[in-house]
Amino acid sequence: MKFLNKIIDELLLQNSDLSQFNIVLPGKRPIVFIRQILEENNYSGFLPNFFTIEELIVNIVDQQTIQGIALWLFAFDVYKTLNLSPKDDFAEFLKWFPTLQKDWDDILKFSESDTAVLQYMFDEERIKDWAQDLGDDGDVPRKKFLNFWKNMNVFLPVLKQKLKDKKWATPGMIHEAAKAKIVDFAKTTQGNFVFCGFNAFTPVEEKLVRNLLQWDKAQCFFQGDQYYFDDERQEAGKFLRNHKLWKEFNESRVFNWIEDDFSRSKNIKIYEVSGNVTQTKVLPDLFKDIDNKTFTNTAVVLLDENLLPATLDVMHHVENLNITMGFPLKNLSFSNAVKQLFYLQKQLEKNKSSYYYRDVFPILEELPKSDDDERVINEFKSKIEERNIVYISFRLFSELLCDLSYFNLLQKADSGYHFLDLLINFCQRIKWMELDDIQYENVSHFENAFRIIKNQISPYGFEIKMDTLEVLINQHINSESIDFQGEPLKGLQVMGLLETRLLNFENVILLSVNEGKLPLGNSQNTYIPFDIRKHFDLHTFLENDSIYAYHFYRLIQDAENVHLLFNALSSGVNTGEKSRFITQIEMESNHDIEHLIVENTSEPISSQPIEIKKTPIVIEQLHKWKEKVSASHLTSYLYNPIDFYLSKILNTSETDEIEEELSIRNYGNLVHYTLQEIYEVLIGKMLKLNDLEKSIQRIDEYINIAIEKLKHQPEFYNKGMNFIHKAIAKKVIINILNYDLELIKKGNSLEIVDIERRFENIDFYLNENTKDKVSFFGFIDRIDRLNGTIRIIDYKTAKIKNLAVKIDAENRDHYFHKEDRKQALQLCIYQYVVQSLPEFWGFPVETGIWSFADAKKGVASLEFAEGNLDDAMQSVKSLILEILDPDIDFTEKIKMYNYY
Repeated sequence: MKFLNKIIDELLLQNSDLSQFNIVLPGKRPIVFIRQILEENNYSGFLPNFFTIEELIVNIVDQQTIQGIALWLFAFDVYKTLNLSPKDDFAEFLKWFPTLQKDWDDILKFSESDTAVLQYMFDEERIKDWAQDLGDDGDVPRKKFLNFWKNMNVFLPVLKQKLKDKKWATPGMIHEAAKAKIVDFAKTTQGNFVFCGFNAFTPVEEKLVRNLLQWDKAQCFFQGDQYYFDDERQEAGKFLRNHKLWKEFNESRVFNWIEDDFSRSKNIKIYEVSGNVTQTKVLPDLFKDIDNKTFTNTAVVLLDENLLPATLDVMHHVENLNITMGFPLKNLSFSNAVKQLFYLQKQLEKNKSSYYYRDVFPILEELPKSDDDERVINEFKSKIEERNIVYISFRLFSELLCDLSYFNLLQKADSGYHFLDLLINFCQRIKWMELDDIQYENVSHFENAFRIIKNQISPYGFEIKMDTLEVLINQHINSESIDFQGEPLKGLQVMGLLETRLLNFENVILLSVNEGKLPLGNSQNTYIPFDIRKHFDLHTFLENDSIYAYHFYRLIQDAENVHLLFNALSSGVNTGEKSRFITQIEMESNHDIEHLIVENTSEPISSQPIEIKKTPIVIEQLHKWKEKVSASHLTSYLYNPIDFYLSKILNTSETDEIEEELSIRNYGNLVHYTLQEIYEVLIGKMLKLNDLEKSIQRIDEYINIAIEKLKHQPEFYNKGMNFIHKAIAKKVIINILNYDLELIKKGNSLEIVDIERRFENIDFYLNENTKDKVSFFGFIDRIDRLNGTIRIIDYKTAKIKNLAVKIDAENRDHYFHKEDRKQALQLCIYQYVVQSLPEFWGFPVETGIWSFADAKKGVASLEFAEGNLDDAMQSVKSLILEILDPDIDFTEKIKMYNYY
C-alpha cells in the first residue's frame, strides 16, 4: 500500500501521537490497511480519528439525514396536499420522484441556488430556443416537460420547508446548509484534518478543505502521476490540475504528491474475450503466472457485479480470498421468488377465476420448503402435469395446495399491509429451517426490508396497492447486497473499482473493461438536460468519465502486471467495444502491450455416440422383455437403440410436461380417442347410412369425451392454436366418417369387428426347434370387414411411407433394419397376429394405415411387390435376434440434420 505508507510516514514525522489527527478518506475500506501499516511500524499510541468526508459535513451541519423510502413517503404526503395536476397516486409518484430527488440533490450540491435552476427550467427565453410552439395539447412531450417543471417549482420549495420544519435534510440539503457554517467551523475547530487520496470535490467539500487549509488546520495528500497530470489532454488529471491552482498551495504548502510511476516498465496484457462469463474462465491461467501463490498483492476488479458468482466459481482453489464488493441481493433465488409472488398477486387482481400455472410453478420451486411442503408440491405438480391444466381453478388450486405451509401467500391478499404481514411472518418461520448461509442472509435482508417498509408506511395510513409495494421493495432491494466476511489483509482481493481507492496492488486484473462499463458513458438517469447541467456547473457524464479515468489510471500506475479483459461479443446492451481507456494506453503510452484473443469454443461433451454393453443384468432384462414384445418396441429400437434401452430395459419414461399448445402426440390421441368412442358403439353391426349420419351429428359430444380421456380441461381448446387444432381434428374425423359413408352409399358392406383390439401371448419362434420364442402383445386400432375381407387398420398422425414391400433372398435378413420401413414392419406383425387368431381363419386379410394427414384418401394397404409375409417375418426375426445378441451393443443413433 505505497500511498498509505507514505502518508503514515509523513504524519509520524510530524507527530508521534497520531491521535492528534483526523484522517478524512473517500471511503472506509482503507482504514483496515492503515491499521496494518501502524502495526508494522510498531506504533503503540492511540489511533487517529477516521471520517469520510460525508460524515464530516453531516457533523458540521448536525442535521438528521433522510433518504430512500422514508423520504419518498414524506414527499408524497407533501405532494398530495398541493393538488397539482396531474394528481398522481403513489405508484405514479414513485416513477419519477427518485430520479428527481437525485437531480435535486445535484442542484443543491453544485449550484449556488436551487431556486434559480428550477426557474430556469421553464424560463421563457430558454424554451424559445428549443420549442417555438408548445401547442395546446397537454400530451405533447414539450408541454408535459414544461408543466412538470412548473409543478416542481411549487413542490420542491414546499418539500424543503417541510423537511426543515422536521429538522430533516436530504444529502443535497446537508451540503446547502453546510455552506453557511464552513467558515465558522474552520475558524473554531481544534481538529487537525488530513485529507487523503481525493480527486473530485463538490463545491461545499472544496470550500471545507480550502478553509481548513487557510487556517492551517488541514493538509492534503493527493495521489497523482505525471503521465496524466502534466498532459492536459488526459481527462484523468482534470480535477487534480484544478486543485493544484488553489491559492492555498504555495511555496510554504506544497501540493503532494505527483509521482512518475506510470511510465515505469509494466507488463500489460489486453485480452479480447468472446463472451462475458468466459472472462472468468481466463483467471486460473492468469493466477498460474503470479509467483506469490498467497496472492497477497493481487486484486481482481470486477466492473460488472453480475460476474461475481462466476468469478468465485473459478477461484475455489484460492486459499485466502477477500471479497469487498457485495453479492447483489436481486440475483438470488429467494429474491426471484419474491418478485414472482408480487407478480402473482397482481395477476390475481386481474383474473378472478383461475391461476396460470407458469405464475405458480417458479414460486413453488424457488421458495424454501419443508419436507411436508415438498410432498404437497410434488403431488400438486404431478396432478397438474398429468391433466395438462394450464389455468388452474381457485377451487382445484385450494384443494391441491391447502396443506402448503405458505398457502396464504398464494391467495389474493386483502391489502398491501396484509401482504407485508404475511411476508414478515413467512420470513420469520423459514429462518428456522435448514438454509445455507447465503440463503439465510437473503431471507433476513428481505425480512428487514419488509419491516422497514411497513414501519415507514404505517404512520401515513394511505392505501398501498400491490404494484406500489412491489416498486418500494424493488427500489430497496436493488441497492442492497450481502456482504462477505473475509481477511482483508492477506490473500486475493476481489473488489469493484470504487473499492480500490487509495489502495495499490502489484498485480491488477480488470474484467469487463468495455465501453459503457468503463467509463459508464452518457447513461445518466436524469431529468435535467445537458445544457442546463453545463450552465449551472452540475456534473455531466463528461465529469463522471474524468472521475472513472482517474480511478483507472491511479489503480494501474503502481502495478507491475496489468491484465485488462473485455467482452468482444455484441449481445443485448453490450456492444462488444473495448473501453477507450484501453485505446488511449495503446496509442498514447510508451508501454509495450501484448494482445491476446480468447475464443469461447462450444464443443459437445462427447463427440462419440453412446454405447451400452449388454451385461448379464441387461441380458436378464431382455429375456423378460421377450415375454411381451410389441411392434412399437421394435420401431423404437429402429429409431434409436438407446431409446429402446432406456424405456424397455431401464423402464424409464419421459416426464410429463404441461402443453400450452397441443402436441402432435396429443393431437393424434384426440382424433384416436374420438374415433374409438364413435365406432365402439357400432361393433358387431353392419354399418348403415343412418349410423354414420348420427355419429356425424354427435361429433362434438364424442370429441368432448375424448378430451376427458386426455384429462384436459375443455377450456384448453376454447382459444388460440388449440381451438384451431380441435377444429382440424374435427375435420379429420368427419373426413373418416364421410369416407365410410361413401363406401356404404356405393353398395359396399362394412362391418366393425373390433376397436382397440388387445392381443397378447401370440408366440413367434426364433429357431426351428420352437424352443426360443417371443410373445407379441399390443392393440389394433380398428378391425373391420369390408365386403368379406378382414381389414386391420392402424391410425397414424404421420403421412404414409414405404408400404410397398419388396423382399428377396438378398435383403430378407435386414429389410426391416431401416427406420423408414417401420410402418410396414408394424403392419406385418399385425397381420401375423390376426392370422394366428382362430376367429379370423379362412378369411382374406388386409392390413393398412389410415393417415390423419390424408384422411380423405382412406386406408393405404400393405402390399407385397416381392416376397410374402413369411419373408417379412423372417426379417422381423432377424431384428429381434439383433436386439437379443449379447455381442451387439446398444449404440446411439445420431441424427444428422442438413440446413439449407
